[in-house]
Amino acid sequence: MNNSNDAALKIRPVVLCGGSGTRLWPLSRKAFPKQFIPLFGDKSLLQLTLERLAPLTGGLPHAITCVASDEHRFLVADVAQHADLQVGQILEPEPKNTAAAMALAALAAPADALLLFCPADHHIPDIEAFCAMVRGAVPAALAGKLVTFGVQPNLPSTAYGYIQKGAPAAAGGFAVARFVEKPPLERAVEFLGSGQYLWNAGIFLMRAQALIDALQAHAPDILDTCRKAMAAPQQDGLFLRPAAATFKACRSQSIDYAVMERADNVVVYPFGGAWSDVGSWNAVAGLAPLEASGNRAGGDVRHAHHLRSRDTYIHASGGRPVMALGTEDLLIIDTPDALLVARSTDAEAVKEVVARLESLDSAQAVQHRRVARPWGWYDCVDAGDRHQVKRITVRPGASLSLQMHHHRAEHWIVVSGTAEVVNGDKLLLLTENQSTYIPVGQKHRLTNPGKTPLELIEVQSGSYLGEDDIVRFEDTYGRIEKIV
Repeated sequence: MNNSNDAALKIRPVVLCGGSGTRLWPLSRKAFPKQFIPLFGDKSLLQLTLERLAPLTGGLPHAITCVASDEHRFLVADVAQHADLQVGQILEPEPKNTAAAMALAALAAPADALLLFCPADHHIPDIEAFCAMVRGAVPAALAGKLVTFGVQPNLPSTAYGYIQKGAPAAAGGFAVARFVEKPPLERAVEFLGSGQYLWNAGIFLMRAQALIDALQAHAPDILDTCRKAMAAPQQDGLFLRPAAATFKACRSQSIDYAVMERADNVVVYPFGGAWSDVGSWNAVAGLAPLEASGNRAGGDVRHAHHLRSRDTYIHASGGRPVMALGTEDLLIIDTPDALLVARSTDAEAVKEVVARLESLDSAQAVQHRRVARPWGWYDCVDAGDRHQVKRITVRPGASLSLQMHHHRAEHWIVVSGTAEVVNGDKLLLLTENQSTYIPVGQKHRLTNPGKTPLELIEVQSGSYLGEDDIVRFEDTYGRIEKIV
């Protein structure tokens, strides 16, 4: 590499796609966390992140890697397809925080690769300003520094950690004096007034070998476990799977605690553009247009209505009118199967709601009524003790597995599109208003051979209707041994 511009064209972004999906419940859930939700028109935070990072790669093929859970691999792949990008994935067998996730990515990359680590769920609308910030820090990263980025604060937030700037470094950066945990309001006010503190954005730029060396010095156990897990990973197309049994023993710790707060070669570069980690419903509301009396609306705004209300945010995604009458300082989040009503001052406590639902073994704590699958999605529109009705959409060219059920029969009615159905020893081609019945224990398969989405209604009946009543014989997506 002859200069920093050449290096900038060879940046390999790594998107950290972990997350519990609790802070934006009920829109975000464990099985479908916030980075996959189309919060901005028809685009998710992950898609916006991928599009923001693409200019930094200089067209390097497969330059972007996502570190994600096995459960979310097809969601990531679907977002990448919508962004028109080829994205590799390292699949964590279980979440072990950012130090382990970053270690896996560094071990999978060439030692001299320049890695840019970014969360999947941040909102940074000014792509040019973001790319300029990153490129400005390239020389420091090439020189072996561990670069982090801090956001210039515009209010005394208690929701973010802070970075105190030290002595000036090259090209507008600063040595890091210290990292500070989320402060109480009084200290946050002091930080803002001093001009010496930045919000910790959780974005990092460094050579792969520099990170490995730092982990060896400050968290050798994490590095050693990740190295063993990556000694013989399974490669499945764009999916890279570390050894699950080995990785399970890895200690869970953030990269800030494991490395950044201990290393002596950390520098920070300020970012003055708009930035949000979209970490609460107040943050989401703040991104929506301000209406009369301080009200805001998101989701399907046609269904959000304020009557004599003040400072009330409505997120309407349940497909029905949401009316706020005489309310003040409220958050109202409506989805097809769950409703949240909270004071705006309690936005940071939404995770307590999820914990309560989990203690009650409520499916709404984890899963949406609409469930994404690699072939499309299904929506459970009605359920009883011995029946369940689903609306199923299959993407063009996609196919469900060849399967059978021990405890339920199914009746499929095509609503639109064309269905190719294997039903026992019969191969059927069904079109609109045609149907087929699949008895208990019969092998069957559903394929969309057309160029438009296939929609059908599935009526299940039987003594047990759980998703784990399935035996797969053939599957395009490698799910023979387990349900995903």
